[in-house]
Amino acid sequence: MSTIEYRDVWKAFDSPVLEGVDLEVYEGEMLGIFGPSGTGKSVLLKTTIGLIELDRGDVRVEGESAYYGGRKTLQSIRKKVGYVFQYAALFDSLSVYENVEMGIPEDELKRLSRRETTRKIWEALELTNLEPREVLSKIPAELSGGMKKRVGIARAVVGRPRILLWDEPTTGLDPVNTAAVERLINRLSDQLNVTSVIVTHDIEGGLAMCDRVAMLDSGSLRFLGTPEAFRESQDTVVRAFIDRAAAEAALAEVRY
Repeated sequence: MSTIEYRDVWKAFDSPVLEGVDLEVYEGEMLGIFGPSGTGKSVLLKTTIGLIELDRGDVRVEGESAYYGGRKTLQSIRKKVGYVFQYAALFDSLSVYENVEMGIPEDELKRLSRRETTRKIWEALELTNLEPREVLSKIPAELSGGMKKRVGIARAVVGRPRILLWDEPTTGLDPVNTAAVERLINRLSDQLNVTSVIVTHDIEGGLAMCDRVAMLDSGSLRFLGTPEAFRESQDTVVRAFIDRAAAEAALAEVRY
């Protein structure tokens, strides 16, 4: 059963970014989206909840259209989805408590007492291996890069969504923290029983986590299949991408 359907998705800015992408994400799976920089991976992710409008096509989430269903339908979709932004995207002037609180849907927040809200935020931080007593009152500038990532994840899961979208969740982290965040992503996906879509530059980590992988190239879907089929693909573009990613990963290991 499809949880997310990208139907003939087109988007251009100064030049074409997405050109007729058709892709289904199945209930309960983790789908990885790979591809060179500038091929529309993050743009495709953002179209899922209407953060970027399409030029043509549609995105349907659990049968609801993000583009033709109207404002209430879009709000309904956003309640189902937790979004982990690249670089965490925390609000610098807000405390960890306030940043995570923003992940609770507004109508639910109005119904909750302060104590209930605090309990949800506390649980979300514990889920991401953060000690609430130590971080609740801190602002982002007082956190390490890895801790900021975890707070961003806590904000995404605090509303207990059915779908999680991960936009380059390990960007900027060293190999040790990258591995730790990937273990956390895997655990949360299983523990919360969600459907996940992850855009990642860490090919080996992504292949280890995902049930299926898709590769975008020049705005189009170049590959879709299992991690094993991706590794063994003889498509020249896929092979070049894998070889380049392996070389970049080896260089990063040397730097750290």
